[in-house]
Amino acid sequence: MSDIYSEIILDHYKHPHNRGHIKHDTHKAEEDNPLCGDNIKIYIKVSDKKIIEDISFEGEGCAISQASASMLTEFLKGKPVAQAKKITPEQIYNLLKIEISPARSKCALLALKTIKAALS
Repeated sequence: MSDIYSEIILDHYKHPHNRGHIKHDTHKAEEDNPLCGDNIKIYIKVSDKKIIEDISFEGEGCAISQASASMLTEFLKGKPVAQAKKITPEQIYNLLKIEISPARSKCALLALKTIKAALS
């Protein structure tokens, strides 16, 4: 699909999953994309067994950055921390199911950068 604002992206942008601040987070981080002003805060609750029990985000930005955060938090809930640390940019692009231009890649990857910062 070549339309950058596909229906899936717009749906996650307008109706984001896991938006807000979870209670009892064990990890958190905030990252910005200074080129466009996008901002993402990630809150993660990790269990004693190193499983992501809960994850949420807050932030502002374009449809790509906000949809990526929504989709990635949905994907990571219940997954091992080790798996979250190994996610690649290509996996994010596959989640988004659209072609991402080099200029928009920082938007698409901002949530991943923030999650990795929170878990490091």
